Amino acid sequence: MSTRTRSAPVFLLAAVLTLPGAAHGQTFKVDKFSIGGEGGTDYLTAEPGTGRVFVSRGTHVMVIDGPTGKVLGDIPDTPRTHGIALAPKSNHGFTTNGGDSTVTMFDLKTLAVIKKTHVPSGGLDGIMYDEFSDRVILTNHSRPIGTATAIDPKTGDILGEAQLEDNAPEGAASDGKGKIFVNNESKNTIQVIDVKTMKVLASWPLAPCDGPTGIAFDRGSNRIFAGCGKISAVVDPSSGKVVATVANGDGVDALGWDPSQKLIYIPAGRDGNVTVVRQDSPDKYTVVATVSTMPGAKTIAVDPVKHIAYLFQPEYGPPPAGTPAPAPGQRGPRGPIIGTWFFAISH
Repeated sequence: MSTRTRSAPVFLLAAVLTLPGAAHGQTFKVDKFSIGGEGGTDYLTAEPGTGRVFVSRGTHVMVIDGPTGKVLGDIPDTPRTHGIALAPKSNHGFTTNGGDSTVTMFDLKTLAVIKKTHVPSGGLDGIMYDEFSDRVILTNHSRPIGTATAIDPKTGDILGEAQLEDNAPEGAASDGKGKIFVNNESKNTIQVIDVKTMKVLASWPLAPCDGPTGIAFDRGSNRIFAGCGKISAVVDPSSGKVVATVANGDGVDALGWDPSQKLIYIPAGRDGNVTVVRQDSPDKYTVVATVSTMPGAKTIAVDPVKHIAYLFQPEYGPPPAGTPAPAPGQRGPRGPIIGTWFFAISH
């Protein structure tokens, strides 16, 4: 499969959605663009204030101008890429490549690839940048047990690694004071890591949250948001206790947070929508809208400067004639990609 993006026309569909009876009458506009290109997707990352959105496409990363849907560039040779992290202090970006267990380091301005670092523990998936420690943190589905790996954003070298309690760690978030919080999808826990020593400090149960994936930390209220299927959780990091829950759709794989607008965006891939939640106080939350996107769109990125939330999802046609039916509970084979849809939600 080619790793280069084909040029494609851009189509726009706009709609305004609101939840009847929502407080303050909040409405949300959805712009839908066709951005072309090849490959599936996992995470996407918005660069604050610039409009650029980095979209994983399986073997490459597309760079999109979020507000217009225009393709700005492409980062090649990222086999089975999952996530993208941006480290502005060093002017470097990073991708996790599950296919060859490497991290690609690239120049943020030119998008030129600088180096690839092999990560021996394998299972590369999530990635985030911690400004406090100036480290890039990977959350890996390593076997037999998951790991969190620290990368130097200036050199791309590995600085340390933590052993986790689950082989399915998902998102990570920082409190900006030296602690990293990691969602464990199979164990339904959050683990706390000292980012300097990469030592695990604690593990907190998240019930009734089931399958935690996306995560965000609100430093203003000192709360952690854990995105889960159907019921997401709000955690007080001073006690490790769940202090509030939020009802949302099913099939969540990421979570977006706009701190100045106090809005949480929870995408549900199975239901094809995004639940938008307002933080009324540290322990009180109100659903203000349910925004329709499309089935499969389960990850999200929020630009906290432009106040736009972004999603991306390929649209697949039917599988070839004669393809065997999937086993009960299993996803069947997909047909060819017939559409490549990028969504921008604003209000």
